[in-house]
Amino acid sequence: MITSHTIQNISFDQSSLLLEIDGKHITVSLEDISKKLKQADDFQRNFYKISPSGYGIHWPLIDEDISVVAILKLVSDKK
Repeated sequence: MITSHTIQNISFDQSSLLLEIDGKHITVSLEDISKKLKQADDFQRNFYKISPSGYGIHWPLIDEDISVVAILKLVSDKK
């Protein structure tokens, strides 16, 4: 079963991906989530598409896909 999520915001700082998913603010280290995003420039990072169901995020300029479930699992494993 595919879980649906609502992604309200995506942004970056020097070393992290900052998201608002289902009303929760989440910060994930780029080192932990994606080497492609870590190496990408600001334009490449900020050109993304959110899947209609909120299942994942796609960065077409660097051919990177990350599922929201993977992000949430990474955050919960770090606690």
